[in-house]
Amino acid sequence: MTHTLIQTTLSNGLKVLLKEVHTAPIISSWLWYRVGSRDEIQGRTGVSHWVEHMQFKGTDQFPANILDKAISREGGTWNAFTYMDWTAYFETMPADKIDLALRLEADRMQNSRFLPEEVASERTVIISEREGSENEPLFLLGEAVQQTAFRIHPYHHEVIGDMADLRTITRDDLYNHYRTFYVPNNAVMAVAGDFDTQSMLGRIRELFERIPAGREPARLARPEPAQQGEVRLAVEGPGSTSYVQVCYRFPPASHPDFFPLAVLDSLLAGPSNLNMFSGGISNKTSRLYRALVDKEYVVSVHGGAQATIEPFMYTITMTIHPRRKPEEALAALDREIQRVKEEKVTKEEITRAIKQARALFAYGSENITNQGFWLGYAEMFADYNWFETYLEKLSAVTVKDVQRVANEYFKLQSRVVGTYIPLDRKGSS
Repeated sequence: MTHTLIQTTLSNGLKVLLKEVHTAPIISSWLWYRVGSRDEIQGRTGVSHWVEHMQFKGTDQFPANILDKAISREGGTWNAFTYMDWTAYFETMPADKIDLALRLEADRMQNSRFLPEEVASERTVIISEREGSENEPLFLLGEAVQQTAFRIHPYHHEVIGDMADLRTITRDDLYNHYRTFYVPNNAVMAVAGDFDTQSMLGRIRELFERIPAGREPARLARPEPAQQGEVRLAVEGPGSTSYVQVCYRFPPASHPDFFPLAVLDSLLAGPSNLNMFSGGISNKTSRLYRALVDKEYVVSVHGGAQATIEPFMYTITMTIHPRRKPEEALAALDREIQRVKEEKVTKEEITRAIKQARALFAYGSENITNQGFWLGYAEMFADYNWFETYLEKLSAVTVKDVQRVANEYFKLQSRVVGTYIPLDRKGSS
């Protein structure tokens, strides 16, 4: 089975990656823009996510009410995501219908309208999305922890933005953001599936090459200074369950330490899923599960490693057992982390952790939509070679590597610990 992969850059700076995969008559086309919440200043937080919403409001050529029907009538699916470092749009269609997706993306790269009445109705939608999140204990806790961990760097705010800004962002703020970042030289087009590479490239040239390049967007350069000592915070809110989040500093995905840390994550908490589309795998054999869930300190424990452009954080989230106090669970967690730092992990444990991380990774890269996803996603923080060599780099991780990164990154003085205190239980404790 051949997977021809070609990479090229059009004269206007649009990077194109094409991967022929003839396993099914399906094509998944992805357009990635290098823009996300890290490109937002205070006063305009949430603008990237809001622009993504506006891209579904149609153009003169493709009015909104026609768009959705056209894609589903042809048996396709489509969606979009905004993250800290990027915004992505995709369509997965029967192979002979993909032209609709390509024409649509070329059109909305430059012709989205941003009508004032559409901006107004979307404001209501996004504000209520934010209000919905504010009823979720883990959103409230996660936001407080992130804002504490990043005081300077624009990873400070949630992708959805701060409520104050959602109320005041104007149509021009949105349109200017779109015009600044939605330029071909700030985008990557990734297509995987059942096509002929040369004719697909020809069609992409026809549709996209005439779109003029823009100025290279300016980036915010606000590196986070080193944290001087552990910070603990508490958030009170609705519900009867306590949660604790412990966040350690984590390197960007392009850093060589990302791989031993991915193995450490798998060992401690079960592997994190770097892909948004595939499920997780059980973490019952992980150290934290055995030490915290089996011993009834917590009801569940999860690790969260993320692939980012700049240093972010690794988050361990614990749902505290109703009969335990948050401090007891934290002490049990600290004992386990101390063990990894001090005692040599066995070779068998590392092998199993690598195997699980590999399995999750492979499982998340098999179908056509996932293959299209990985082509472009890896380009956002590294390049496709990162994806291609990921399994080799994981397999090369040694016992010594894992112990070293545990000591280097899981430091008390640079971590943030957040506790969610449920108001329904507060009176009774």
